[in-house]
Amino acid sequence: MSQGLQVLKPEEFFIEQEPYYEPQGDEIAIFEAAYQNGLPLLLKGPTGCGKTRFMEHMAWRLQRPLITVSCHDDLTASDLVGRFLVKGGETVWVDGPLARAVRAGGICYLDEIVEARKDTTVVIHPLADDRRVLPMEKLGAILEAPDAFCLAISYNPGYQSILKDLKQSTRQRFVALEFDYPEPSLEQKIIEREGGISADLARQLVKFAQMTRNLKGQGLDEGASTRLLVHAAKLMASGVSPVAACRSAIAQALTDDGEMLSAIQELSASLF
Repeated sequence: MSQGLQVLKPEEFFIEQEPYYEPQGDEIAIFEAAYQNGLPLLLKGPTGCGKTRFMEHMAWRLQRPLITVSCHDDLTASDLVGRFLVKGGETVWVDGPLARAVRAGGICYLDEIVEARKDTTVVIHPLADDRRVLPMEKLGAILEAPDAFCLAISYNPGYQSILKDLKQSTRQRFVALEFDYPEPSLEQKIIEREGGISADLARQLVKFAQMTRNLKGQGLDEGASTRLLVHAAKLMASGVSPVAACRSAIAQALTDDGEMLSAIQELSASLF
């Protein structure tokens, strides 16, 4: 039986061009200080507010490879760490994304960590404290993280319930950064830049978003995110009418409820 290791080639995951990101506060300075001290990061905030873009920006700033894992209910510890697979008649060990990031001294970003099974999240505990090690039980080995390695996780507090919440034993290992939708003038700037539309249209989109966010808990789980506004802006820039763009990129993405769809479409019609 062969135990050939497939090791990450760091250059394959480096972000070469600077990802556009507008700081909302001191999150860049805090991230850099945490990284310098080997501390893991927890990003909290609503869907589409810029957490993933922030991670891409920080990976570019720090010149470290970034591996992102979108967590889900079926995610197992083996999915993160690695497993034996049969290839060409041989049994070989294949690293999971977490192990690849550790070996490369990269950044591993576990997006929406609470979506993973609770017994899976325990595997990150030794990496998220002073030990900074990854036990690889199936190999009977322990992988030590180099100084350059960084672990980051994210979740959306607005969606959590008692069944899907981050345990204190996990969250108290992390330095937390809280994100929210940008303040209006900054969000307008982002939409202009990312969506390629005029300042006036971007301003109206931000007003529309604020209206939908006021409906949170009154028929909507979440209001329009900055990401959805950029989607709508791109449709507008391609010649789609503002009302149609808001319907397809925002209203339909937020809800399937007929009455709520009509209400949101009335809001967009009142602005555009």
